Amino acid sequence: MNHLFLHCRAGFEKECAAEISDLAAGLGIYGYSKTKDNSAYVLFITHEPDGADNLMKLLGFRKLIFARQWFVCAGLIDDLPVTDRVTPLCAAAAALPKTCELIIETVDTNEGKELSGLSKKITAPFEKALRAAQLVYAKSPMRLHLVFISGTQAYVGFSPIYNSSQWPMGIARLRLPKEAPSRATLKLEEAWHHFIPAEEWDTRLVSGMRAVDLGAAPGGWTWQLVQRGMYVEAVDNGPMDKNLLETGQVLHILTDGFLYEPKKPVHWLVCDIVDKPARVTSMIIRWFTKKHCREAIFNLKLPMKQRYAEVKKCEERIRAELEKAGFKLDIQFKQLYHDREEVTGYLRVY
Repeated sequence: MNHLFLHCRAGFEKECAAEISDLAAGLGIYGYSKTKDNSAYVLFITHEPDGADNLMKLLGFRKLIFARQWFVCAGLIDDLPVTDRVTPLCAAAAALPKTCELIIETVDTNEGKELSGLSKKITAPFEKALRAAQLVYAKSPMRLHLVFISGTQAYVGFSPIYNSSQWPMGIARLRLPKEAPSRATLKLEEAWHHFIPAEEWDTRLVSGMRAVDLGAAPGGWTWQLVQRGMYVEAVDNGPMDKNLLETGQVLHILTDGFLYEPKKPVHWLVCDIVDKPARVTSMIIRWFTKKHCREAIFNLKLPMKQRYAEVKKCEERIRAELEKAGFKLDIQFKQLYHDREEVTGYLRVY
């Protein structure tokens, strides 16, 4: 299998392609990317016949910044007969490893969403055909993906459950709580799902912890911290949600987030300030070198060009400065579903 299909945010195809080419080359796997502006997906085609399969085995999905989901496939299935799409799709699946479940997806565009009706309609007959052909194995570590590009074109492939997104298309389906002050609250919730294993929430997102939220107003991220039982220093010159202030868990500090430093160390720093990536990076380095916090989630608002290069530059700078200061660290970046012209960063020191 030499095709790697990668879902991404529409408008970020070039960044996704640049990233997968860079990481693949670092592993000695070479190929080329096929992209189309605002298509919300990238195809990376390796020169070696089994290159995509090998790449997925060697590369951890969590290292990918701009890809939401990925799977290995053999290429585009074209000219699907509208009277019987299932038979050729099943034939394509027969050439893949057996899988334990079927995930039917669309690309995240208006055109892709228009195919959701077809996707739902074909789910039951396709699953029935897969079982009849004995292509389903309950203990398989692989899942099967089907993505329609049009009514007569599709990709069928597979991904390891342990090395891919837990959500179809990599899109976290989270509900906006009525009590939350803003939709931004979903961004922090998604970040926790992505960066912190579920089994560690009860030890790393603990009631009684202290946190600082820089650029807090009106309180979307502070609300998430409060829901976990934390005490929050909410730093912003703007107004905070009154209900949050009445919880007794929030201290609103009217000042510039870039200037603020806590009197005592806290466990969590979260930051959603709109500013240049270099300035946010400097602030993150300062907080950790001064031991103000142990873990952080923060956003980098990206420039219009060279966005992948900008993220890598910020990551390398943080890594170099903190390692020079004697820290061991875990640093990751991801363009989450609830991000827009930005990526979310996660940093933890030991």
